[in-house]
Amino acid sequence: MASGCNYHSIIWQIAEDYSHCEFVIRLPGYCPMPAFHDVVDVPLVVRRLHKSRSEMRKELGIADNMKLVIFNFGGQQAGWKFKQEYLPPGWLCLVCGASGNQELPLNFIKLAKDVYTPDLIAASDCMLGKIGYGTVSEALAYKLPFVFVCRDYFNEEPFLRNMLEHYQGGIEVTRRDFLTGHWAPYLKRSISLKPCYEGGINGGEVTARILQDTAMGKCFAVDKFSGARRLRDAIVLGYQLQRAPGRDICIPDWYALDENEHGLCTTLSNTEMREKNNLTTLQHLSICCARCNKDFEILHGDLHGLSDTMSFLKILAELDTVHDSGKHTEKHQRCDHLSVAGLFNWKEEIFIARAPGRLDVMGGIADYSGSLVLQMPIREACHVAVQRIHPSKQKLWEHAQAQKLVKGQESYPVLRIVSYRSESSNHGTTFDMELSDLMDGKEPISYEKANKYFTRDPSQKWAAYIAGTLLVLMTELGVRFADSISILVSSAVPEGKGVSSSAAVEVATMSAIAAAHGLNITPRDLALLCQKVENHIVGAPCGVMDQMASACGEANKLLAMICQPAELIGLVNIPTHIRFWGIDSGIRHSISGTDYGSVRIGAFMGRKMIKSIASSLPFHSLSIDNSHEHVNGKISDNIEKDHGEILEAEASLDYLCNLSPCRYESVYAKRLPESLLGEKFLEKYVDHDDEVTVIDLKRCYGVRAAAQHPIYENFCVKAFKALLTSQSSDEQLSALGELMYRCHYSYNACGLGSHGTDKLVKLVQEMQHNKLSKSGKGTLFGAKITGGGSGGTVCVIGRNCLRSSEQILEIQQRYRSATGYLPFLFEGSSPGAGRFGYLKIRRRFIPA
Repeated sequence: MASGCNYHSIIWQIAEDYSHCEFVIRLPGYCPMPAFHDVVDVPLVVRRLHKSRSEMRKELGIADNMKLVIFNFGGQQAGWKFKQEYLPPGWLCLVCGASGNQELPLNFIKLAKDVYTPDLIAASDCMLGKIGYGTVSEALAYKLPFVFVCRDYFNEEPFLRNMLEHYQGGIEVTRRDFLTGHWAPYLKRSISLKPCYEGGINGGEVTARILQDTAMGKCFAVDKFSGARRLRDAIVLGYQLQRAPGRDICIPDWYALDENEHGLCTTLSNTEMREKNNLTTLQHLSICCARCNKDFEILHGDLHGLSDTMSFLKILAELDTVHDSGKHTEKHQRCDHLSVAGLFNWKEEIFIARAPGRLDVMGGIADYSGSLVLQMPIREACHVAVQRIHPSKQKLWEHAQAQKLVKGQESYPVLRIVSYRSESSNHGTTFDMELSDLMDGKEPISYEKANKYFTRDPSQKWAAYIAGTLLVLMTELGVRFADSISILVSSAVPEGKGVSSSAAVEVATMSAIAAAHGLNITPRDLALLCQKVENHIVGAPCGVMDQMASACGEANKLLAMICQPAELIGLVNIPTHIRFWGIDSGIRHSISGTDYGSVRIGAFMGRKMIKSIASSLPFHSLSIDNSHEHVNGKISDNIEKDHGEILEAEASLDYLCNLSPCRYESVYAKRLPESLLGEKFLEKYVDHDDEVTVIDLKRCYGVRAAAQHPIYENFCVKAFKALLTSQSSDEQLSALGELMYRCHYSYNACGLGSHGTDKLVKLVQEMQHNKLSKSGKGTLFGAKITGGGSGGTVCVIGRNCLRSSEQILEIQQRYRSATGYLPFLFEGSSPGAGRFGYLKIRRRFIPA
């Protein structure tokens, strides 16, 4: 739409032409087309085979037992560079569309330009390429597993992908793995697929008959909608179809509202069609979703097309029986499986929630000082499954059963937690406790006691993030838990990389617990409650932006929030020409570390000092231009009144970010000490007014840099947000990048930098200013450290194009060469917990 402003006349002519169409011939895997009210459905359109698999292989000189992949990108000659190690040992690759002078490794075979592709597809074991209607149709028709790459700006992709997954015919390879030649795992996995499409493939013949009948006068249109009405519908759909850059491939929200959505389900009988018409669209979608899942009946909620949620359900389905893991299975995986196998009662309902990590685009540590922040939920997320069950029905682990026998007690409520195949394995995988341990008589225990309870065993401290949500609900909302609770946590959000792995766990856990107990908590309130878990029970002095992004964020949008304490401004669309990446430095980040805490204390010290200075300053001591503000040797009464009001407001300053950079520099900057001993500060000011940190008497804290950072950061974030909506240009991208660089160096001034993050930012700058960039081919424009700093992840901004992805991969390899560590890349986005809601499921087949 951004570039279309130059082609309005052509766009309107196309729309006008389509408005005269009377009916549409619709193919399987279709995208909804509400502009057409008369629809004729036809089977797949597929080219016929000329030769059999064996004939084609014999012609190519390839043995029947040789594994063969066909590389098919629609004949596009893109100058692909192949290496022998891209393929698994013993495999061959047929390359379509290779240039005539291109040299290929021995295990790659160049095909002639006029080769008949369907015969080659049928002769292959799998296909590697991009999603397109013809490619998907022929892959399904000939039951060929399809390894596909995400295709940006192709609106049909979500629906074709959904059709592939429905018929078990496709696997996505990430763009990163595709470009770096990491093909082998995907190819090996693809040949284990069993594509099951059994529908018609004679769509060409059917369509020919329809066209012939139409030409002879048969009418397929029954409605009387005017061309103008259809044009209006088409325009509305056009706006709905706009996709954000880097958007996850999933079925868009508006598709779920289309009443014609059953194109991928099995054909409904007339009776079922009548029943369907009596259901709401949401109910119908739930039925379709349940039919597509043989393991679970989905009683509430939607998968949202999220592949990680589907994978989590698959894992859950495999846990009801203990399988023979085999001698090659890792020991910790066998322990995981044994722990989880008896966790749930499969006859009862299970509640599932999902919460993503976040990429700190702008704002960072200024959140605790009330700054505006911009956060993007990432693709990686945490899933939590919760089941509440009467204590008499719950199976206990052996040690808990022994304790029960020793005590001679009746059944009592127990909390059991399993961390299953989470990213980190540096802690225990199971935790259990009696829920009565969270009570002190009739009241919940204090947060301080809870902190001591969970920190007494370092290997079990991780459970505080999960069990702490129960205590916060008990303390803040008066909830009481009479049933036993079983919790399964599986997180793909890497720990220690500054992308809020802890917030994802807290938000997902509390969301699932709230759903299981019928608690209606808004995403904003839930985020604030989760912050209490981290601040008071875990003991990490974080701000609230992490939990807010995980709970309230939406895919491919920036969550804008003023942290005073959590005022949601709204969602900021990421322009289609801009993209963000995260690159992990490999240096473990922890907001409970001393650097983060000391900078936070320094900022609160600075605020207390500014308030004290403002309350003691006389009006005439302000730095003002006397030549403009003096009248007959006296300060104007109005100016004096204004300055008095300003000082009064600053004397009661609640957040540092409410002080403008101008006021800070003109009045306070030179009056703040560069650093101050904790003991000296407390002697004069008594307290720094931060309930989640404690001042060390013998420690010297940086004050000026820590107080200055959030004041300027807030200004930069506001400028960044405004620039995102400005006209697309290199100047816009350069300005956004410079704001990110400024934020990065301000972190360093506070003492929150690290050699790893500095190295990554330097590599981005080198890429930005190299010769190619100066010649107009550069695509990266800025970078900054994120979150709590002191390591973790760097956020990079660049143009949304293939060249940018290549440069990111080049930076990844350069960093590896310099440090020996291959960074984890974060790309893509997914919905927050609020948008996901929750799933309520029940096992469809109860094992004997």
